[in-house]
Amino acid sequence: MRGATTRRPVSRRRAFLVVIGTGWALYGGLGIIGQPRYGTARGLAGVTRYIPLDTLGWMWVACGVVAAVAGLLAGYPRAQALGYAALGVPAGLWAGAFAAASATSYPAAVGSACGWGSFTIGVLLVSGMDDPPPPHLRKGGC
Repeated sequence: MRGATTRRPVSRRRAFLVVIGTGWALYGGLGIIGQPRYGTARGLAGVTRYIPLDTLGWMWVACGVVAAVAGLLAGYPRAQALGYAALGVPAGLWAGAFAAASATSYPAAVGSACGWGSFTIGVLLVSGMDDPPPPHLRKGGC
């Protein structure tokens, strides 16, 4: 049907929350609780002095579930804000921990610090974006 207007069931911002939130939960469960890598454990040594690595893994799972559920809730912008905060917290913690480790005891952590830091900034940027308007409200019929 040409010219028919279709409504997108999930906005791009909400889809981002669902996809990345699911990834966060899987990373926490499979990559941290299940089988933490040596580099991850070493880079987080400053944090794991106070918080066990398994607990940090469960933080990733919980934050991922919060983000994914927030992405499934249509019409609740506060829930989406909470979901974006849930995505930013663990990534920001990882960025800070790896940056500290790379500056002190584990120089090889610098790559992880850059990756997690840029991902945290990306989450902040996406959280402030608006979804595009529906096709009938766009200029020039785009």
